[in-house]
Amino acid sequence: MANQVVFILSLLTTSFALAIAFEPSPLQDFCVADPTSQARVNGLACLDAKLVTAQHFSFSGVYIAGNTSNPHGSRVTPVNVVQIPGLNTLGISLACIDYAPTGVVPPCTYTPSRHRGSNSHRMKFVCRKNVGYGNAVSISALSSQNRGVITIANAVFGSKPGIDDDVLSKALQADKYVVDRLQWQF
Repeated sequence: MANQVVFILSLLTTSFALAIAFEPSPLQDFCVADPTSQARVNGLACLDAKLVTAQHFSFSGVYIAGNTSNPHGSRVTPVNVVQIPGLNTLGISLACIDYAPTGVVPPCTYTPSRHRGSNSHRMKFVCRKNVGYGNAVSISALSSQNRGVITIANAVFGSKPGIDDDVLSKALQADKYVVDRLQWQF
């Protein structure tokens, strides 16, 4: 009997944890974000429907090539509720990624989402690279209204307060000089 109670409690605890790990379903068909409102309900507050225009559902910044003249050779242009207020409460956003030849997006983590790539580059869960000879572009469709991204190198070597050198040396199996040099770059 005690084993059954423990099993049922474990099952309920696990299912509850899974249930709160997702964004809530939209409460309305559309709710154009009102950036001037201080209220926050299921995203941003809704703009009065009488004030909604077609411009609230469009964004023209994706057709402009991003500046890839940086150490990574890539530029990520977010397309979320800030750029398209009509995405509010829909639980979606996009990212347009421009790559120079051999450009990469640094290894990063985020919850699973869908990616649609174009041109010749490799799509991996944590790192993307242009393996072609010309510029490349990809569009990532993200299953969140305002996707957060954690760049691993920044989080590990550039964190404030910093992670102890001894811990990083042991975890990365590198000597302290290498770890200090990596931290210095961030």
